[in-house]
Amino acid sequence: MGLSPGLTLVISPLISLMKDQVDSLNNLGIAATYINSSLEAQEQEARLYHLAQGSYKLLYVAPERLESSYFRSLLQRQKVSLVAVDEAHCVSQWGHDFRPSYLSIASLIADFAQRPRVAAFTATATELVTNDIVRHLGLIEPHLYVTGFDRQNLSFSVVRGENKKDFILKYISENKERAGIIYAATRKEVDNLYEFLRRKGITSGKYHAGLSDLERSSGQDAFLYDNIRVMVATNAFGMGIDKSNVRFVIHYNMPKNMESYYQEAGRAGRDGEPGECILLYSPQDTHIQKYLIEQSQMTPERKSMEYRKLQSMIDYCHTQRCLRQNILAYFGEEGPDFCNNCSTCNDAVEETDITVEAQKIFSCIRRMQERFGMSTVAEVLKGSKNKKVDQFGFHRLSTYGLMKEYKLKEITDMINILVSEGYLYVTEGQFPVVRLLDKAIPVLKGQEQVFQKTRKRTRKLQADSTLFERLRRLRKSIADKAGIPPYIVFPDSTLREMSDRCPTDRQSLLSISGIGERKLNQYGETFLAEIRDYQSESANSR
Repeated sequence: MGLSPGLTLVISPLISLMKDQVDSLNNLGIAATYINSSLEAQEQEARLYHLAQGSYKLLYVAPERLESSYFRSLLQRQKVSLVAVDEAHCVSQWGHDFRPSYLSIASLIADFAQRPRVAAFTATATELVTNDIVRHLGLIEPHLYVTGFDRQNLSFSVVRGENKKDFILKYISENKERAGIIYAATRKEVDNLYEFLRRKGITSGKYHAGLSDLERSSGQDAFLYDNIRVMVATNAFGMGIDKSNVRFVIHYNMPKNMESYYQEAGRAGRDGEPGECILLYSPQDTHIQKYLIEQSQMTPERKSMEYRKLQSMIDYCHTQRCLRQNILAYFGEEGPDFCNNCSTCNDAVEETDITVEAQKIFSCIRRMQERFGMSTVAEVLKGSKNKKVDQFGFHRLSTYGLMKEYKLKEITDMINILVSEGYLYVTEGQFPVVRLLDKAIPVLKGQEQVFQKTRKRTRKLQADSTLFERLRRLRKSIADKAGIPPYIVFPDSTLREMSDRCPTDRQSLLSISGIGERKLNQYGETFLAEIRDYQSESANSR
């Protein structure tokens, strides 16, 4: 198939990708160029001149360029045969990345004397957003091509209740040769995590909007050319990255919606090889995202939609269903009940009957008139003594303190699970309240049971326990000689990780939580020698 006659106009927000794509096209003998803010004014003028002369077959521009009346008039004098709109979900106010500049595309198309063909592309559009794209771009009886959202080479995991930094440290140390991206919600968290990894001897890059252009581009290039394996970044990183061998994407914080999560997680495994997508969840993530929504300048209608999208992410983090099925259902596709490639399907789990606990939660919500939020319900069930509980007289309810044997976090986790499983509903807004759904009634009446799936805690091998005791004795000996408490040398958690992972060199020892350069130099060789002796004795005893 040959090139279309006339000019093809590509509208894309991915400025960082334009140069690479144009270079590739030029190498193929196609007269292509781009005009964007990265060019000096003189170079922009030169390219506009060549555009007026009809020198190009393909032109890349950012949507903001269409707001220039001079540029639009220049285009009107060209024979534009095709307008290709990339990241088309940006035209929809219901999409996850709405950009007002996209709304000018329809008028540009309408102004051409001869209407060009229009093609729109997106990887993350729900049915609502798809309809919005058709309407806002003024598409006439368009042909819709949906290739499906299921990327079967990707595995999905949600990790709750673990120390996030410890998890990342352990994961990276076990996957040293694999390239990956770690997304954090804020610039501050990116900086903190980057410094943490640096102190642990792990070389990584960082990327966020607060860095200079040079810092961002040098970090990006180092990652692209495999000079560094790990990139710690905000969501500003990735849209303009054409790197196919990313083996893992870890979200240090829960994203604000499923569209953002799936787009970012989808940067793993673009070469078709296996990729891991891991989301590290903590309740604080929910508070951060709700705060960001409330502090935004969005309309009440838009905020309401953002709260709904956020609740879908919270449900994903607590669902007991197959994670792949959950994702596909969000985008309107059917998925398998068990994909055998997510943490829900693959992890060893045990089912706990929480029917009684669910009945207590439902009863408490009902006695509180379904007018309060999740944390207040949990505090009443826990029997907390605080101002709000006393102010509303909740300490006099029959459900007050009914779950005092549980931690507040455990009660909140159960409530979140009951929400994700359709027993409860959380309203939208800055102060969401929890309400019962019809599915909860048979449970209250004792007609149905509720089960909670939890990961089985695997028992440590006896060999690990033996090594742990040897390391404890060594620690005690060192501490006694120095006249200091043993925990000053290393805490138990560090010794347990040593006995679990059995590091045999300084670099792997440095990757263990609780060991920095100073302690490595002070105690490292002594503990490494003990581990080597243990391994040698174990091998000889077989």
